Amino acid sequence: MARRPLSAALALAAGAAALVAPTTTAQAAAPGDKDVTAVLFEWKFDSVARACTDSLGPAGYGYVQVSPPQEHIQGGQWWTSYQPVSYKIAGRLGDRASFAAMVNTCHAAGVKVVADSVINHMSAGSGTGTGGSSYTKYDYPGVYSAADMDDCTAQISNYQDRANVQNCELVGLADLDTGEDYVRGRIAAYLDDLRSLGVDGFRIDAAKHMPAADLANIKSRLGDPNVYWKQEAIYGAGEAVSPDEYTGTGDVQEFRYARGLKQVFNNENLAYLKNYGEGWGFMPSSKAAVFVDNHDTERGGDTLNYKDGANYTLANVFMLAWPYGSPDVHSGYEWSDKDAGPPNGGTVNACYSDGWKCQHAWREISSMVGFRNTARGEAVTDWWDDGGDRIAFGRGAKAYVAINHEGSALTRTFQTSLPAGDYCDIQSGNGVKVNGSGQFTATLGANTAVALQVNARTCTGVGTTG
Repeated sequence: MARRPLSAALALAAGAAALVAPTTTAQAAAPGDKDVTAVLFEWKFDSVARACTDSLGPAGYGYVQVSPPQEHIQGGQWWTSYQPVSYKIAGRLGDRASFAAMVNTCHAAGVKVVADSVINHMSAGSGTGTGGSSYTKYDYPGVYSAADMDDCTAQISNYQDRANVQNCELVGLADLDTGEDYVRGRIAAYLDDLRSLGVDGFRIDAAKHMPAADLANIKSRLGDPNVYWKQEAIYGAGEAVSPDEYTGTGDVQEFRYARGLKQVFNNENLAYLKNYGEGWGFMPSSKAAVFVDNHDTERGGDTLNYKDGANYTLANVFMLAWPYGSPDVHSGYEWSDKDAGPPNGGTVNACYSDGWKCQHAWREISSMVGFRNTARGEAVTDWWDDGGDRIAFGRGAKAYVAINHEGSALTRTFQTSLPAGDYCDIQSGNGVKVNGSGQFTATLGANTAVALQVNARTCTGVGTTG
């Protein structure tokens, strides 16, 4: 969500007591064998379609997440996408036809589609939307009237008060009363409409600002109530609402994971990552959606972002190698003005031009998607660290990674459980030989990694350089 209050995004400390979650069947981790999502933030739908064909499908991404396909307020800022005025697909990023074509193209490339879904609120003002709909803050003709938003018309001011967080207005946006039968049905109808176009799942924006029971009810109304469902519920120490409450309806975004990576890569030792996940007090892996950064946190500074150089790249390498949660790879654009909307209105003519960062296609990151797919289901083995910022670990007999997060090179012989033979280091594109004892010797330059997996024996097609 745009401009989330700082109080919603603080702290790494262990959490407030969880309430009992609704008893709906949970969708554990993203379904299928490929659980990595490329989040193409503010990309036009036709540009997303090209990426599915050219990079996402070939790299092995299971999903692409697209920015909200809803009519929204006018304006150049990125956060206008998060102020909907109707449920028509008529926004900056494309119309209904381009959206449907994108879904079909991505499916043909083997990539499922997750839609970022803004169902907590509508706009903060009045005007004409990107699809021509007239609206005022509490009146959206043909969709909602003031009676659907009169539960609380004051701005959220107290994150220790559950009713204030879940009934009042997030940064002044008209808050939908998701306890109402009509509102629940209208939201479900919108999500089912997206499903009719082939959408495979939803990222629920601002989930913490809706009671978990309301979301469970909305999901139960869908044509497929077991559809993939990923909820934005930001952890805050001592807050009234805990992310754990939402695990009954699907995955929940684990913000502590991203904050912890910033803490470790910037200020602490990578050796501390040996038990990263539940060992740090995070939610169960099967419920967690994880990321290094997202569109809010890269601007807010509570996580790493592309400006952090090798820290950022290596954190993504670690996330994709480490068996916790279902990872999102954020792929956005350069910014100095935190409000600035996408270059070219969202059209990506080419990666690494016009400010498009295309993190999903950086070789160091994209090559690790195949690594993760190969290693799926394998436990961590052969952990090694030097007590500082050099670590290495395997994923059974399937894969192995070493990370040198120091300012000088590291040469050593690594012990793996890999079968003997020739491998490609998918990070550098150089050949590596594993001997009959599962060992290989390599030199890792400062702030680089080496990664081997059994399905990458020769150095061809190991990914795109970034």
